[in-house]
Amino acid sequence: MVLSTVGIGSMVFANWIATAEENTQRLIGNINENIYNQVSNFIHAPVHINEVNHNIIQNEILDLSNEPQREKFFIGVLQNHEDDIYSFSYGTETGEYYGARRNAEGDIEIMKNNAETEGNSWYFEVNDDLTAGPLTVRAGEFDPRTRAWYQEAKGKKASTFSPIYKHFVMDDLTISAAWPIYDGNGQLEGVMGAHMLLSSVGGFLDDAVNGYEGYALIVEKESGLLIANSMELDNFAVSEDGTFQRFAVEDLENASLRQAFQQYVESQETDFDYEDEEERYFVDVREIRFEGLEWVVLSALPEGIYMTDAKKSIGWTAAIIFLVLLLSVLVFHVITKRLLKPMDELLQTSADIAAGDLSKRVEVKRRDEIGVISLSMNNMADKMHDLINNLEANVEARTAQLNEATVDLEENKNQLQLILDSTAEAIYGIDLDGNCTFSNASCIQLLGYDNQNDLLGKNMHTLIHHSYEDGTPFPLGKCGIVTTIREGKAYESDEEVFWRADETSIRVEYRSYPQIRAGEVVGGVITFMDITQRKLAEERIKFLSYHDPVTGLYNRTFLYEELKRLNVDRNLPFSVIMGDVNGLKLTNDIFGHEAGDVLLKRVAEAMQRSCREEDIIARVGGDEFVILLPKTDNETAGAILKRIKGEVEKEESKELGSSISLGKGTKYDTLDDMAEVLKHAEGEMYRNKSLRQMENHDEQLQLIMKQLHERSEREKIHSANVSELSEKLGRELGLTNEAIRKLKDAGYYHDIGKIVFDEEILARSGVLSKEEQREMNKHGVVGYRILSLFNSTMDIARAALHHHEHWDGTGHPAGLKREEISLMGRIVAVAEAYDDRTNPRSNIPLGEEETLKEIQGSSGKKFDPTVVEALIRVKKKENKG
Repeated sequence: MVLSTVGIGSMVFANWIATAEENTQRLIGNINENIYNQVSNFIHAPVHINEVNHNIIQNEILDLSNEPQREKFFIGVLQNHEDDIYSFSYGTETGEYYGARRNAEGDIEIMKNNAETEGNSWYFEVNDDLTAGPLTVRAGEFDPRTRAWYQEAKGKKASTFSPIYKHFVMDDLTISAAWPIYDGNGQLEGVMGAHMLLSSVGGFLDDAVNGYEGYALIVEKESGLLIANSMELDNFAVSEDGTFQRFAVEDLENASLRQAFQQYVESQETDFDYEDEEERYFVDVREIRFEGLEWVVLSALPEGIYMTDAKKSIGWTAAIIFLVLLLSVLVFHVITKRLLKPMDELLQTSADIAAGDLSKRVEVKRRDEIGVISLSMNNMADKMHDLINNLEANVEARTAQLNEATVDLEENKNQLQLILDSTAEAIYGIDLDGNCTFSNASCIQLLGYDNQNDLLGKNMHTLIHHSYEDGTPFPLGKCGIVTTIREGKAYESDEEVFWRADETSIRVEYRSYPQIRAGEVVGGVITFMDITQRKLAEERIKFLSYHDPVTGLYNRTFLYEELKRLNVDRNLPFSVIMGDVNGLKLTNDIFGHEAGDVLLKRVAEAMQRSCREEDIIARVGGDEFVILLPKTDNETAGAILKRIKGEVEKEESKELGSSISLGKGTKYDTLDDMAEVLKHAEGEMYRNKSLRQMENHDEQLQLIMKQLHERSEREKIHSANVSELSEKLGRELGLTNEAIRKLKDAGYYHDIGKIVFDEEILARSGVLSKEEQREMNKHGVVGYRILSLFNSTMDIARAALHHHEHWDGTGHPAGLKREEISLMGRIVAVAEAYDDRTNPRSNIPLGEEETLKEIQGSSGKKFDPTVVEALIRVKKKENKG
C-alpha cells in the first residue's frame, strides 16, 4: 500500500508540476508575442507615412513652392495619425526645412525654414483652411542637414531609422524614420522624416504583464540601453544643467531583469528560465528589426503564477497521504499484536486436538475472526466428541457455520465496493481476456451506463475502446490496456478516447496497472478521467498562437515560420502577394471596429475563395495581408491577384464598399533574396494604392451618400434642395466662384453624418424622444469627421460641424456664436431651415411666406442677420421672375 501510494502520488505530483511549468512558459510566450506585435505595428507607423507620401514629393506631385498646397499636405498627414507622431517634415540639400509639428500643448503648427526666414525655423498657427496663420515662435538657426536622421538616410541612401534622441521640448525619448528623396538623375534632393515619441510604448508593456506580477522591457540590442519598461522606471534622466543621460539594463535595481538580459546576451536563447535568490522566472525574448533599428523585447513571469498553488496542493495532499499511511501502520501494528496472541493459543490447541486430545478447548477472548475460528475449533472438538452419537446434528451445525462465513465475505465485498464508489476517479477491472470484473460509480457515470451489470463480463476494448476519435478502428494490438495484461507492464495515455453508451466519445487520461497474484498476472485495473474540456482549451491556445483572432487566417508569427520552411529550391518559382484593404480606417471611424472586423472577415473569405488549398494566407497587420504561393510563377500569381481583386470588390462592409490594393513578387533563382521579393511586392502594392487613392476616396464618399439616400428619400431631396439654395445665397452675398462651389458641396454633404443612424430614426416623422434627439445632435460631429478624411471635402467639413450652431451661442455641438461660426455653416443653417419647413416631406411643412416670417423672427438669435436678408432677397427675385 505504501509503495503504490508513493508511486501513484509521485506520478500525479510530477504531472502537476510539469503542467504548471508548460502553462507558464506558454503564457509568457503569448504575452511577449502580443507585445512584439503591438510594438512592431507602432514602429511601422512612421515608416508607413514615409512609404505612402515620399512619391508625392519625389514625383513632384506636391509643389513645394506653393505654400497653401504644401502646408495642407503636411498638416493633413499629421492630422490623420496618432499623437505619437509629433512631427512630419522635409529637409532639402539646400538647407530649407518644411513640415508640421505638435507643440508642447499638442496643437499642430506649420514649420518653415528657408530664405524668407533667413535660415531660422519659424512656427505658425493653423488657420481653418489648413494654411499658416499668425507666427507663434521664432526659433534660432536650424539646418536639417546636420540632424542625425537626415545624415543617416543620406549616408545609407535608403529609408532608415535614426538613433534614439531626447525630444527637444518634452521629456521623452524620440526616434525618426527618414526617407531620402532623389531627382530623376539620382541626385539627392532632400530627406523626408516622420518623428515619433516613445512614451506610449511603456503602456503596451504594462498592459501586457498587468496582473501577472511579471516584468517586460525593450532594450537596444547593441548598446543595452533602455527604451521602455513595465515597472514605471525612468529610461533616461535630464540633469539640472540640461545634460541628457540614458539608462542601461545594468542600471536597473531589479537584479532579476539584469540577470535575465545577461543570460540572453550570452546564450542568445529566446525562451528559458532562471532562478534568483527568491524566485524562479520564465523568460521569452523577441527581436524587432527595421533598417537602422534593432530592439530586444524581453518579458519574464515568476514561477509562482501557477506553481505556488500547485506546490501548496502537493504539500497538503502529501501531508494527508502521510497521515493516512501512518495511521494505517499504527492500526496494523495494534491489530497484529492483538491477533497473534490468540493465534498462538489457537495453534497449540489445534496441535493437541490433532494429537488426539479432544478435551482441549481454546479460550475465546473476543468475537473477531480469530475468536470465530477458536469457537469453530472448540465446536469441532465438541462435535468430533459426539460425532458417532449425533452425526446429523454435526452436519447441520457445520452448515450454519458456512452460512455465517458467507455473510461475512459478502459484507467485506460490499465494503470494498463502497470504497471504490467513493473515489472521484473512474476505475474498472478486467481479466486476462479483457472482460470487465468490476467498476465503480464514477466509471458507470462517465461512460453513461445505468449500473454495473451493463459492464460486468463484457469485453471492455470492444465496448469502450474500439475506435479512434475519427471513428476508424483501434487495433487490439496497439491497445496499451491489452499490453498491460499480456506483458504485466503499467501503461498510461492522454491522447485516446473512450466511447460512451450513447456512441459519443470523450477524451480521457487513463492509467492501466496489472493485477498480480502469486507472481502471476491475473488481470488489470484501469483508472481514467474525462479531459475533454482540458484538451479543447489546449487546442484553443495553440490555435490562437498561430492564427489571427478576427479573420481566422494565419498570423505574422506563423507566416514567417512557414516562409523559412518553404523557402527552398524545390518550391521555385516562389511568389508572394501583398494586400492592403482600402477604406478600413473609414469604416472603423464611422461605424466602429465591429463593422471594420466584418469587412476584414469578408476580405479574408474572398481571398480564401480565390486562392488554392496549398496557398498560405496571413493577416500581418491592421489592414495588411500576405499570401505565400510556392511553386507559382509570376504569371500565375497575377491571375490569382486578379481573382482576389474581383472577389473583394464584390464584398460589402456594413455601409461601405470594399476594395484592396495588391502587389506581387516572384523568386526564380536560389540566390534571390526573399526579403527583396517581399519588398518588391509591397512597393507594387503601395504604388497601386497611391495611384487609386483619390479615386477610392471619391468612390467612398459617393457610396456613403448613396447609402444614406437609399435609406431615406427625404434626405436625398433635402441634400439637393439645401445645396441649390446655399449656392444661390453665396451668389447673393457676392462670394467668389470657388467659394460658391465649396458652398454648394457643403449644402449637399451637410447631413452626411446621418449615415450612422438606423433607418427607423431617419424615417421617423414627428418629434423625436430625448434620447433620439441627443443621438441626432451628434450627426454634425460625425459629418465633420467623415469629410475631414478626404482631401476633396476637407475645406467644407466645418460647414457640417457648424450648421446647427446659433448666432446667439445657444446651438450645438460647441455653443459657438457670431463670427466664431464659419460662414459656410451660417449659410447652410439658413438654407436647411428653409427646406425643413417648405419641403413637402418635412415633419411640419409650411408655406413660403410663413417660413420666411419664422426665419426672420429667428434673425439675430438662431441665424446670421446678413444671411437671412440674403434669403429674403433671393426669394423676392424668384417670385418676381
